[in-house]
Amino acid sequence: MAKKAKKAAKKTATKSPKKAAKKVAPKKAAKKAAKAAPKKAAKKAAKKSARKPNAAFMAPLTPSPALAEVIGTKPVPRTEIIKKIWDYIKKNKLQDAKNRRMINADAKLKTVFAGKGQISMFELAKVINKHVK
Repeated sequence: MAKKAKKAAKKTATKSPKKAAKKVAPKKAAKKAAKAAPKKAAKKAAKKSARKPNAAFMAPLTPSPALAEVIGTKPVPRTEIIKKIWDYIKKNKLQDAKNRRMINADAKLKTVFAGKGQISMFELAKVINKHVK
């Protein structure tokens, strides 16, 4: 019995300072986190506003007559051209059902795809590059 009592005494003696430290530590950590939160948010906002889009992507490009049938004749940036083509592909369900990376061409897209019936989505930017000025 004496051994058990000694072990219990050791456990309570070692735990009590730790428990007291644990009770104080979360309060201090919460105060530090509350002070640091606005600073972190300010840093993130500064990083987001510091990033500017590349001017080459934002320059308006004139589509060729074949591409104009799909996206319109108005000059638009390269990013918008790709978005409009994807909207057209999704609207007309031209993405291959089995292999989603492949795009099936309809009559309008076949002229843009240089007569190919199907291209990979990774080739799309390369094909579009030939149809803009």
